[in-house]
Amino acid sequence: MARTTLTGPDIVTRGLASNRLGVPSVVFFGVAGAAPLTVILGAISTIYAVVGNTAVPLVYFVAALILSLFTVGFVAMSRHIVNSGAFYSYISHGLGRMIGVAAAFIALPAYAAMQIGLLGLFGVVAKGILAASGVKVSWFVCALVGWFLVAILGVLWVDLSGKVLAVLLTVEIAIVLVYDFVMLAHPHGGRVDFGPLNPQQLATPEVVAMLVLAIAGFVGFEATVVLSEEAKDPKKTIGRATHWAVFLPGLLCGVSAWAMSVNAGDIVGRAKADQTDLVFNLVAAYVPEALVNIGYILFLTSVFAAMLAFHTSVTRYQFALGRERVLPRIFGVAHPRTGAPIAGSLTQSVLALGVLILYFVTGTDPLVHLFAWMTVVGGLGVLILMWATSAAVVGFFLRNRRRENVWRARIAPMLAFLLLSVVLAATVIGLGQLLQVKADSPFNWVFPTAYAVCATFGVGWAAIMRGARPDAYAGIGRGTEGFVVPEGVFGRPARPHRVTADVAHHAA
Repeated sequence: MARTTLTGPDIVTRGLASNRLGVPSVVFFGVAGAAPLTVILGAISTIYAVVGNTAVPLVYFVAALILSLFTVGFVAMSRHIVNSGAFYSYISHGLGRMIGVAAAFIALPAYAAMQIGLLGLFGVVAKGILAASGVKVSWFVCALVGWFLVAILGVLWVDLSGKVLAVLLTVEIAIVLVYDFVMLAHPHGGRVDFGPLNPQQLATPEVVAMLVLAIAGFVGFEATVVLSEEAKDPKKTIGRATHWAVFLPGLLCGVSAWAMSVNAGDIVGRAKADQTDLVFNLVAAYVPEALVNIGYILFLTSVFAAMLAFHTSVTRYQFALGRERVLPRIFGVAHPRTGAPIAGSLTQSVLALGVLILYFVTGTDPLVHLFAWMTVVGGLGVLILMWATSAAVVGFFLRNRRRENVWRARIAPMLAFLLLSVVLAATVIGLGQLLQVKADSPFNWVFPTAYAVCATFGVGWAAIMRGARPDAYAGIGRGTEGFVVPEGVFGRPARPHRVTADVAHHAA
């Protein structure tokens, strides 16, 4: 059947703000999601204290290696698919439209939980900084300030957010490097200990649990692909940015974990005693007090940068789903001036505000039950998406290698799938330990079950779309491949029309 193309503005150029972000800006979004300073001050100190194993530096390097394998196929696929739906789109292409919608219904709560959970940490850290200055204020008020700033930036130009992240992360990385240099220059006992880097430590039984926690610290690097439609030359920009977004946090976290052990001597004992103040206490004797105070402030800005990155991710997913009519069309509308997905941004902001109010009114601990729980649960959802995407990359290139070599199209994606399968299984089995609940607590299984329910609902919704709206079903995960749009709300997409007469026929 002949193809007939309708005239009209393209969804990308008339939707999200295209050609706005270069490699550095996209890298900053990816690294911001991984929040290296937050991981170093919070996660690494916690792993040392709770697990009591000194193999932490090696574990972070191994986690970076696993995710580097994942990014090989992930980036290869990004050269053939440019879609702000990222994981959802890739899974739709590699495993089918129904599984793709199931992935989308996992992605939405996962990224929303990550962003909202970080608001709890932001509120607690800001409260502590103000208290040290003699100002007493509730964590809730501090969290509201962070929420407001993210909500405003979320509806403005994406390159403005990129510039904000560039400044915050440049200073953040600089302070990490200064702290690492200071700790390595002052080794405990006058001798640098390379024991934590001994590969034999990977044979200990705690390594799998540590690996789960380490990989959770990288969640957010995939924000690079979410921004593909807004990048300059996305088929080159996204690949380079994604590799850097894994390499930089992996290197920073691994080296910092080693530097901490070199300076502390008994790193496990110090971590148990000092907790999130560990790094600050280790460097305090060797640097001016002002540099320690700056570190506390950058801890706060690191959390803010991660909040902004995850807000950006969840709103781009909503835009992709609205554009393809998996969600209501209004989510596929971008602001006429800023190009921001206005409905998605407002929805996420309202949801976050509602959760904050609920936690404040009920008096629930914002550090344990808002930050720790929601980021762990959100991290589980993103891990499920990465696992499914690694399988989707294999499936995609099995059908057609598309000039990719065997390493990128076959070997690396398969290795990533196998390794992520082990990590995902360990995460589901040990979720209760990560949440620090009792063995008989329903929270051991309620969150994995909730994700299974979301996925099942997604499959059911896709089945309904296939029967009731075959043209929309045909466009699932395809971005602008099959649709152009007329002017509508805000001068943006109103109701997508079929570009090709045979698109629905080929959807099956």
